[in-house]
Amino acid sequence: MRNLFRRALPKVAGDAGQEAVPDLWVRCGRCREMLYAREWAEASKVCPKCGFHARLTISDRVALLLDANSWQELDPDLRPTDPLGFAPAGRPSYAEKLATESLDSGQSEAAAYGRGTLDGLPVSLAILDMGYFAGTLGSVVGEKIARAFELGIAERRAVIVVSASGGARQQEGVVALIQMAKTAAAVQALGAARLPFISILTDPTLGGVTASFATLGDCIIAEPGAVIGFAGPRIIEQTTGEKLPPGAQTAEFQLRHGMVDQVVARRDQKAIIARLIRLFSHATQPAQDPTASASTPHGEPRVVATAGVQ
Repeated sequence: MRNLFRRALPKVAGDAGQEAVPDLWVRCGRCREMLYAREWAEASKVCPKCGFHARLTISDRVALLLDANSWQELDPDLRPTDPLGFAPAGRPSYAEKLATESLDSGQSEAAAYGRGTLDGLPVSLAILDMGYFAGTLGSVVGEKIARAFELGIAERRAVIVVSASGGARQQEGVVALIQMAKTAAAVQALGAARLPFISILTDPTLGGVTASFATLGDCIIAEPGAVIGFAGPRIIEQTTGEKLPPGAQTAEFQLRHGMVDQVVARRDQKAIIARLIRLFSHATQPAQDPTASASTPHGEPRVVATAGVQ
């Protein structure tokens, strides 16, 4: 009889800083406070106790930034190949890891791009997701980022890129490194067309992503507490023999040293980005140079340097 009336305790879904099976409660990844899962999700996965911004999925980002039912993803089936036949001895090959990542995450790659509206403003949006291969920059991710800029040029849209990445994808070697130059060239083309680029840096933004498109925005926004840098602190310390100052790779440190323009909490991002796009609206008039806006109509995007893409 005692067991008959015993109340079952609710399960804990896990750390709020990590993806977990949906349940009644989650634990904050910073302060370890127990949070009601529904309220936490409605707050865009920001801890109400300490303000910790947990990582978001692509669908979370779309819901946060875009108007309801305005998102149209493009090229969702673009998938990477294994151009180098990367197969280290005694470890899974790159092809095997791609299959495992897709199965575990339900995604075909670490990035998505498409069109939508933000506060009624037409935008081209690209999002990187740490949940697939640590958001690394490979052939397909680079191609999707470049196509997001081409979409912006073809349809006269502001471009927003949300970065969350561990850097370039080592398994693709020089093919991954080419994407740094390719995406930087895409940013330059958007600038020549006099269209704005808003870059949002989230936790973490590292390596080749930091060294290319992520830090080339007309306005660079970072989320509170995001880790932003090139190499990790351990590698820097091993290379230089010196310890980094406390918090040297946080968004707040980068703001103080001029590397980002604003640190913006999630609840304010949509309104601030809309204000920025309107501020830049005078620059969305067609450029005088006819070659600056020459691009193919979207639907048949110009494809360059697509080694490793199918």
